[in-house]
Amino acid sequence: MTEEKQDQVSDEGTDSRKKDRIRLLLVDDEVAYADVLSNRLGKRGFEVHKAYTSPEALLLLRTQTFDVAVLDLKMPDMDGIEVLKIAKKEDPNLQVIMLTGHGSAAACEQGLALGAFDYLMKPCELDTLVEKIHEAFEQKPAVQTDMDV
Repeated sequence: MTEEKQDQVSDEGTDSRKKDRIRLLLVDDEVAYADVLSNRLGKRGFEVHKAYTSPEALLLLRTQTFDVAVLDLKMPDMDGIEVLKIAKKEDPNLQVIMLTGHGSAAACEQGLALGAFDYLMKPCELDTLVEKIHEAFEQKPAVQTDMDV
């Protein structure tokens, strides 16, 4: 059986497994990097949605619900800090992990002050990112519905 077919079979799973998948938004303007990372995270059981630009990310954030966002800090159209500010206004419970390949610890610290869950330097080990995504998901505040009030 091919690897693709095995992934397809293993992704079918039970309905409860599908419901338990972490919905992840991956935002990075480096298309090849985002595609490879998305593929690898998908194989780890995440439901990954990609955006290559800030406007594309904001559109997805306004039209879909995500548990965690992995957001590149440096993008040409709008930096990750601006996207973070808007994302947290749209969904205060969204957990955001900032990625930076530019060593801008000060900007990452600013992101933490604005509500980001954490940040990682690129390139980071896949296992480290996966662990951080799980931590962010586990610490995500429960969303109250009208019935909870």
